[in-house]
Amino acid sequence: MRIHIINPAADFPSYHTADVFAAWDLGGRTTVADLSTTTLAAFVPPNWHIRLTDEAITPLPDHPAAEDADIVAITGKVSQRNRMLRLADRYRALGRRVVIGGSYASLSPEDVRPHADVLVTGEIEDIAAELFADLAAGKPRDHYQGTRPDLRRSPLPRWDLYPNQGANLGAIQTSRGCPFQCDFCDVIQYLGRKQRHKDPDQVVAELEVLHRHGYRRVFLADDNFTVYRNRAHDMLAALRRWNEAHADAPMRFMTQVSIDLARDADLMAACKAAGLDSVFIGIETINEESLRQAGKRQNLYQSTSDALAAILSHGIAVSGGIIVGFDADGPDIFDRLAGFIHESPVPVLSVGALVAPPGTPLHDRLAAEGRLADASPQSAASPFDTNIRPARMSRRQLLDGLARLCDDIYSPAAYGRRIATFLTAYGGPAAGRAAAPQPVPLPPLLRGVLKRLSGFGPAEKRMILEGLTAARWRPDAQLEVVEALARYAQIRHMLSSARSLTPSARPAG
Repeated sequence: MRIHIINPAADFPSYHTADVFAAWDLGGRTTVADLSTTTLAAFVPPNWHIRLTDEAITPLPDHPAAEDADIVAITGKVSQRNRMLRLADRYRALGRRVVIGGSYASLSPEDVRPHADVLVTGEIEDIAAELFADLAAGKPRDHYQGTRPDLRRSPLPRWDLYPNQGANLGAIQTSRGCPFQCDFCDVIQYLGRKQRHKDPDQVVAELEVLHRHGYRRVFLADDNFTVYRNRAHDMLAALRRWNEAHADAPMRFMTQVSIDLARDADLMAACKAAGLDSVFIGIETINEESLRQAGKRQNLYQSTSDALAAILSHGIAVSGGIIVGFDADGPDIFDRLAGFIHESPVPVLSVGALVAPPGTPLHDRLAAEGRLADASPQSAASPFDTNIRPARMSRRQLLDGLARLCDDIYSPAAYGRRIATFLTAYGGPAAGRAAAPQPVPLPPLLRGVLKRLSGFGPAEKRMILEGLTAARWRPDAQLEVVEALARYAQIRHMLSSARSLTPSARPAG
């Protein structure tokens, strides 16, 4: 049997994709290597031929003339919905059996069902053997429902099949699920509130494989890595020991945490010691009433500014998510957020409109109130669209205000100031300047990105030069500054793409 496993291209550039590389003719790249396709490939029987495609790195033709696989397996998230379904329809037209699974299929099966010969919902571990046996026999069912498995049975992903040269970070998942109850989040609908964990030895084995494939940075693809403190300490100790044994070529780690990490100095120190020096945090808003209404009480234990300062003082860089459009948000929220962001030590903030994903408590409440604006919110083209009707402003006011906010905080001058504020906060008072300026490492690919970005105008060029000059005196923060500048290129590309949308979807401003 021959199987082609596909991770489709995103429907629209986002804060977290790397579309700018291809757009600027620098080659296809992805920010994080795809874990879903490589994990699925690990369950395929050994006598099958496997082809694996990540379209972020190697796009498929829009109109394939042929497909030599017997089975085409497609996975994907909500941000890939349109491309996923188009590919499925095209390969079915070629007579291939199409299997669709992943988070989007699990959360919106009724949308995917007409496009799949075989629909797989839920997690794969406990149903893989039956699924592949039925496919081999040529008599698969039309639907397989996965379970919430013990992750200690999850196999090593097949990174030997992946185009690793096109990924900036490797990926390891140490747990699934999240115990919190944010009403707009669909993670717990898909993966549950009971967090399940891999053993540290499993994670170290996956780390060894990624290291052999050349990775030196890894994203720990957990929904909340530090929520269970004892388990986090055990995993961090294993990562620290591994790095100590590979001191000539250690790994650096990034993951997702909640902002209450700031209340645990021992855990922050353990993160830094293990090489976990970059985190994504769902800041969401500075409107405390919005946080309460959304059930995000873990963000209310201390001020956001104090929490960010505490995390950065431990030498852990932060990127964050910001959401506008909560019921407690009035038209003044945009100026309030702009004031907070301009003073923030966090250069990269993913700012977007509130969306109510199907299956979430927010979706159910807004549906009951008649406040869903679109029957198919999954197909929203960008972070600048929403399926809700806000309570205290019009939908147009929300989207226009969001566009103006992004234009403001992502001006070159504003972004440069946040990089400077980051350098002041990073590492705390003990972080000393170098005695003499140190060269900033710029790989050829990033040098090409920054050269193109500096050509946008004198403001962009000034921001880059000032950022790199300041980083020469802070060798401990150089990689973070370079990463922030590269992310700025992607954000500018995304904002430019948003303006090319049709007037009904394009953010004004």
